Order: sequence, then structure tokens, then C-alpha cells
Amino acid sequence: MRDAWRQRELWGHLGWQDIKQRYRRSVIGPLWITISMGTTALALGLLYSTLLGQQLSTFLPYVTVGFIVWNFILGVVTEGTEVFIANEGLIKHLPAPMTVHVLRMVWRQVLFFAHNLAVYVVVLAVFFPALTEQYKMEGDVVTHPGISWTIVLALPAFALLVVNAVWVAILFGIISTRFRDIPPVIHSFINLIFFMTPIVWHVGVLNKFTEGDSDWKILIAEFNPLYHFLEIVRAPLLGQVQDGHHWVVVGAFTVVGWALALVALRNYRARVSYWV
Repeated sequence: MRDAWRQRELWGHLGWQDIKQRYRRSVIGPLWITISMGTTALALGLLYSTLLGQQLSTFLPYVTVGFIVWNFILGVVTEGTEVFIANEGLIKHLPAPMTVHVLRMVWRQVLFFAHNLAVYVVVLAVFFPALTEQYKMEGDVVTHPGISWTIVLALPAFALLVVNAVWVAILFGIISTRFRDIPPVIHSFINLIFFMTPIVWHVGVLNKFTEGDSDWKILIAEFNPLYHFLEIVRAPLLGQVQDGHHWVVVGAFTVVGWALALVALRNYRARVSYWV
């Protein structure tokens, strides 16, 4: 890991080149990332705000930020499972630490996230009056204070998300290199996980449709680890009330995940070049 960090100019340059290569000869280049995110968030925000009876001025920003964070998580998980497989040529011919390829992939996802933040800025500018005052989501039991200085909490939250992205790519990358059935399985279940995660729906609607029965809320939301990762970033950006247990859950996953990743890296990193 230390050697990979020392070679940050290498994986940083390769991450930039990945984006340039993907949009080579395109007129607007990486702005397609922003346009795609904006149109998807707008369409689903309008649809689900009508279906769930939510106020558009607060629900559309909720869906937009949820999609931005989800895209980062999705990219890390799906590309992380194939991070070593996709870099077979470099692994066999480039004398560099294995984790260079992981950091390159994570850096690329961070750049995608930065492009998508432009959509958040536009949505924030449009619905700024509604988000700076106290508001309540339909079916929710709490009143959110609105955007204030707590928005800065999104910075350490995203940094924690990036730290977790590295161990996820290391651990799943090693396992997927040895067992090639893992990537298709993850790709198959990722859409199901998307609909089970509060992105296009709010946790408060569970109280509304289950008449206050909290069992469904615990089963669908609280037992979903991605919900906690999503919430620590989304809540500050929208000025929402945030329960401290989200940080506790994410912190626990960070410690356990890194422990497993370091064990896997220590025991199997020398075999990855043979498995690919």
C-alpha cells in the first residue's frame, strides 16, 4: 500500500487517461457523464415524486444526490470485482504494486463523482429556497432543519466512502480473480439492491404504507449496509437530520473490511498474477 501511494503520479495519470480515452473525439467529452446523470435524476425524480406523493422541491434533490452517491458505489463495486482481470496485461508486464490498479480505478470513480456534482449544484440553485428552510418529507416523522454549515460534513463522509471503496476493490478483486463466477453474480444482484436501497424512495414512506409498523423499515432499510453509506453523504448535502448510528455502522464496516482486505492482500497478492 505504501509503494502504491508513492506511485500516485502513475495511477493518477492513468485514471485521467481512462476518462480521456472513453470520450475521445466527442464534442463535449466528459460532460456526457453530467448530462446522463442529470436526465436520469430528473426523469425518475418527476416520476416517483408523483407516485409517492412527495413535494418536488425537496424530493428531486433527494433523488439527485442519491443517484450521484449510488453511481460512485455502483462503479466501485462492479469495476472493483474486475479490477485485476481488466488489468491482466499491466499486471504481467508492469513492475508495480497490485494496489496501483485499485487506486487507479477508485480515482477514476472519484473523477466521475466530481463531474456529477455539477448536477447537484444546478439542482441546489433551483430549489435553494425550499432546502434552506425547515421541511418534511411525506411520511417522515422528523422535520429536517435545512441546509446550513453542516453541509461540510459531506467532505469527511465522502472521504470515508473512498477509503471503503479501496478495501472493497481489493477484497472483491482478489476473490473474483480466483472465482470468475463472482462478477456475473454481483452484476445480476446489483439492480435488486438498487431498488431495496432508499434512492428513489424515502424511508419515511415505509411508515406511511405500513401504518407505522417499524419491522419493515428495519428489514428493508436498516439491514441494508449501503443505506448507511449513502446516508452519511446525502443527509448533509440536503440539510437533513442525520442519526449518528449511520456513522457507527460505516465505521464498523470500515474496520472489518480493511482487516479482511489486508489479510487477503497479504496471503494472496502473489497469486493474482497467476490467476489472471
